[in-house]
Amino acid sequence: MSIFHNATAAQNQVRTIQLQQPSYVPVIAEIGINHNGDMQVAKKLIDSAHRAGCDAVKFQKRDISTVYSREVLDAPRESPWGNTQRDQKNGLEFSLEQYLELQAYSKSLNLAFSASAWDMISLDLVEGLEPEFHKVASALINHKEFVRKIASFGRPTFVSTGMATLEEIDFAVGAFKEQGTPVALMHTVSTYPSPEEHLNLSVLNSLSERYGVPVGYSGHEPSVTPSLVAVALGAVVIERHITLDRTMYGSDQSASLEENGLRSLVQGIRKIPALIGDGIKRHQPGELDVAKKLRYWL
Repeated sequence: MSIFHNATAAQNQVRTIQLQQPSYVPVIAEIGINHNGDMQVAKKLIDSAHRAGCDAVKFQKRDISTVYSREVLDAPRESPWGNTQRDQKNGLEFSLEQYLELQAYSKSLNLAFSASAWDMISLDLVEGLEPEFHKVASALINHKEFVRKIASFGRPTFVSTGMATLEEIDFAVGAFKEQGTPVALMHTVSTYPSPEEHLNLSVLNSLSERYGVPVGYSGHEPSVTPSLVAVALGAVVIERHITLDRTMYGSDQSASLEENGLRSLVQGIRKIPALIGDGIKRHQPGELDVAKKLRYWL
């Protein structure tokens, strides 16, 4: 199953988002750094995504000496790995060999696999994995050199739009279109967790109309309802952070779904196309029998 192909095929059905639904909406389980540097936890999260019915898993990769200054890395911070920011950041990173193992494990469960890179060095590492898709995190959307490079690979890419201006999204979409690289935008709000009243899900329609590319939703809220509403509005792919336990150590855990919530989300998404229907007013099975009983004057 190709997650990006499904999202793109869905967009071909959705010329305007409102009340027109794709027949299948892929779900990406964003593991990110919620594994806390533990391979067994990472595999348990992959298992959880598989059991819940997700289509893909995604991690995050950083070269910490590029992303953080020496001053930041030398600053004190108590964590399970030591007492500096460097200890904490290093503790959350996997090596290439570990990513290859996780990728093979994911593929054995028929899950697409990727990792969002946060710098050029990490981008080369992720591209070396030959992932089915790339992801531009919201923080990177205005890193023009990064965006141009990831677009040059020609690999289908999801671009998150949190914190972004329309001008920054214009540039990112233009960079991908210039290369002829498939791109999908992900509406998101970059707070963790996101208050539901800030989600502004109507932006899905605005992005679809402005750019004419597939538009999905990446949620950071602790409930499943906004993602279901996003699909009902026409989102063609959903991405959600997942965790084994929202009380675990880590900055993203509280904005993530545990397995029961993730399963509920996927099951709800799968029902939506049938619930929405095709918009054609017709008698449904059994209605005429009921009409015969209730319309005594006919």
